[in-house]
Amino acid sequence: MATELTFLKYQGAGNDFVMVDNRGGLLKGNEHTLYEKLCHRRYGIGADGLILLQEKAGYDFEMKYYNADGNESTMCGNGGRCVVMFAKELGLIQNAATFLAIDGPHQGNILPDDTVSIQMADVQTVSTDKEAYVLNTGSPHYVQQVSKVGEVDVFEKGKAVRYSATYQAQGINVNFLEVTDKKHLKVRTYERGVEDETYACGTGVTACAIATSKILGLKAGKHAFEIETLGGNLGVSYTWDGSGATDVWLTGPAVKVFEGQITVG
Repeated sequence: MATELTFLKYQGAGNDFVMVDNRGGLLKGNEHTLYEKLCHRRYGIGADGLILLQEKAGYDFEMKYYNADGNESTMCGNGGRCVVMFAKELGLIQNAATFLAIDGPHQGNILPDDTVSIQMADVQTVSTDKEAYVLNTGSPHYVQQVSKVGEVDVFEKGKAVRYSATYQAQGINVNFLEVTDKKHLKVRTYERGVEDETYACGTGVTACAIATSKILGLKAGKHAFEIETLGGNLGVSYTWDGSGATDVWLTGPAVKVFEGQITVG
């Protein structure tokens, strides 16, 4: 039987999401073909992913994230910021939230300029794969330093790493990082699940900022970077201990684009 599904569309630095208030349990979380269709840019609403906001005891809400291929995925940083703003739109919060995602609890704060800052997962270690860095910031990331990120064929080079023998089974997000100075980075990302370059990746810029601690040989302590992506600027701050990072925060825009209804079923 056909059902009218109400949704909102949000974007964070051009990384866009279909947002659904699922506190009533209309969607069961296993309608993968439907989620893929809703994210399709020709046959659906169009998005890099779909997020269900759900009730969760002890939290303001739970975030369930699905990639554009319809499959549930790991943490999405830009999506996390957008779902905090969505929760405010719904009247669930004022300017602060505690929510649960697949990688655990998160704090979120809406700042006076309407940007959103969320606390990301701690990073225990930064490993290497030849000249690249590999780390998990709630999602797995491969970080390759380049001299001119604007000239990189992100689709072809990212796809080659993502589908290599090492990473094909589980998949990995592939980031190309240009360190412009000790405070500024430029990043482009090929995202698994989207299987293409996205305008921005929150867990990806977080991974790049932390990897820069290794690249620059930074001393232990608090560090912060401004990061330029195709879709806009993001900020990452963290405390570096020489091998991993704690108190990790991702800050950037979370903007409502439009809302509507679509017939499903």
